Amino acid sequence: MTRPVTLFTGQWADLPFEEVCRLAASWGYDGLEIACWGDHFEVDRALAEPSYVGDKRAQLARHGLSVWAISAHLVGQAVCDHPIDERHRRILPARIWGDGDPEGVRRRAAQEVKDTARAASLLGVDTVIGFTGSSIWHTVAMFPPVPPEMIERGYEDFAERWNPILDVFDEVGVRFAHEVHPSEIAYDYWTTARALEAVGHRPAFGLNFDPSHFVWQDLDPVGFLSDYRERIYHVDCKESVRTLNGRNGRLASHLAWGDPRRGWDFVSVGHGDVPWERVFRMLNSIGYQGPISIEWEDAGMDRLAGGPEALEFVRRLNSIQPSAAAFDSAFGSERS
Repeated sequence: MTRPVTLFTGQWADLPFEEVCRLAASWGYDGLEIACWGDHFEVDRALAEPSYVGDKRAQLARHGLSVWAISAHLVGQAVCDHPIDERHRRILPARIWGDGDPEGVRRRAAQEVKDTARAASLLGVDTVIGFTGSSIWHTVAMFPPVPPEMIERGYEDFAERWNPILDVFDEVGVRFAHEVHPSEIAYDYWTTARALEAVGHRPAFGLNFDPSHFVWQDLDPVGFLSDYRERIYHVDCKESVRTLNGRNGRLASHLAWGDPRRGWDFVSVGHGDVPWERVFRMLNSIGYQGPISIEWEDAGMDRLAGGPEALEFVRRLNSIQPSAAAFDSAFGSERS
């Protein structure tokens, strides 16, 4: 079975959902990974208005599109984050931000992620993609010196906040796919292992594989896929490129996206350093049959060009399928 290719709508949420549906369908996408912001999918309305979910599915159907996953990245970020500050106010709905009291923001965000699982179930979707936030990301430089107990408390805080959320995911038959990403509780190979341990390897908590975050950390995305194969619940295709030239550093120097002085940057799929063919061959090897969701991020390319071009690139890779017969089987065939 050929995996469906979807467009993640997060970077398109400034456009009306109807327009994003029109564009994606005209380019040939099979469906959308729908962001829970803008007017794309509103969790509170999905639970409060009886016709909302049905209307959304009808809207997709009119364009010949399907949905396999929705995204709660922005609200999920606030569940564990420390500090909570003006960055969060910019990305959160006003009803989640409230008066800005940090613990209140975290609690309202946690409730919203629970509600997102409920809304996903109503939509007929079994996977919610998102971030977790982290109370210990700010210690990543390890100075001032960080006592081990502080790191341990960070994982305990994650488990205490997310286990009740995951209980709701279990209740409604939905899975959470955490995107391994710097600034989260799991941002590389070993922190992923530690995060899974913290929640007891419960099936409700899995992974959204996005190799763009592996490349600039010098991690092997293919090895990650192989080792965490049982936890790969969703796949995003996003691309990054390194420019580590002795001046441009890996930490990017607080420079904006697209600045040539950055040591790495996001680029449209097919224009960077992700070993895509090896990634897709490993996806075949581990038996992943879920959607491949294209996440467009490129400050140097217009998205109306990047969206269809990325789809064409991924379609070619997605067509690589294991051979039905061993290539050397003909060598041993008997001949009369």
